[in-house]
Amino acid sequence: MKPFSFTRAETVQDAIAALSVNPDAQVLAGGTNLIDLMKYDVLHPAALVDINRLPLKDITALDDGGIRIGALASNTAVAYDENVKQRFPLLSSAILAGASPQLRNAATTGGNLLQRTRCYYFYDTATPCNKREPGSGCSAIGGVNRIHAILGASSACIAVHPSDMCVALRALDAVVEVEGPEGQREIAFADFHRLPGDEPQTDNTLLPGEIITSIKLPGNALAGNYTYLKIRDRQSYAFALISVAAAIDINNGQVTELRLALGGVAHKPWRDKVAEAECAGKPADETTFGQFADRLLIGARGQGQNDFKIELARNTIVRAIRQAAAGTPQDQTVKAIQ
Repeated sequence: MKPFSFTRAETVQDAIAALSVNPDAQVLAGGTNLIDLMKYDVLHPAALVDINRLPLKDITALDDGGIRIGALASNTAVAYDENVKQRFPLLSSAILAGASPQLRNAATTGGNLLQRTRCYYFYDTATPCNKREPGSGCSAIGGVNRIHAILGASSACIAVHPSDMCVALRALDAVVEVEGPEGQREIAFADFHRLPGDEPQTDNTLLPGEIITSIKLPGNALAGNYTYLKIRDRQSYAFALISVAAAIDINNGQVTELRLALGGVAHKPWRDKVAEAECAGKPADETTFGQFADRLLIGARGQGQNDFKIELARNTIVRAIRQAAAGTPQDQTVKAIQ
């Protein structure tokens, strides 16, 4: 590691001030990804701002049936919170599908949103990577790209976002609450993460000096029929090749509402609300589910080694909706696909 300064913030305003003074500063919470990146010589922050003393750990039930989750609430605390399990079991299931218990104990909600890609070349400082060094090139294009993006990629980057939790948050229409030098604001989850475009080094839409303070989930009626289905190379603690967060409401055999987000396929959790809306009023059957999957994957393109992910994504989407419709969510303690 290279030398860096260290500040322990006592208030949100302390943290904002410390970040605003030094544009190369990084927030330290659980540190489960940041410290690794520093050890691997991928990131060299000039300063760390420790926010662990801030009062951002509460998980609060809201009157509209929603929940507000503090940015410092651990992944474990969120996954096992009774209100989360009752109101948003999809979120609980997605968290339990990711990482080990030890990592979930340390990792925070806000940090989960900010974790970086696990692209091999991003971590290998001996190879070109536009995300690590803008303008140097993307080694994954034409290289080892089995785990890489099939949607939303660009000629500058084909990396994918690694989070499980974020896939569920995308399906649940979460809102990211942030605070910075200009005050407080809300960011729709759909707008929080970026596609790579010509600036793959920028993962999200946070402004300089801003920190995540909480995640807000609006109430919905989709707690009964849901699943989080994660396909990976090994059953235990691997990042997703394809993951699906699905929730569905069915009335008299017809789809009333469908929500579905894909992970492991793009630089951000992938969702198409237009395709979801087209399912309303259609029979809740394999034909409808298959047509939806085809619609969602329009434009999908492999890079050679990851071509298989297109068919895998289609099959996983259909299977996930089938699980959700039947009210038989994936059991994350078993992990073997049901």
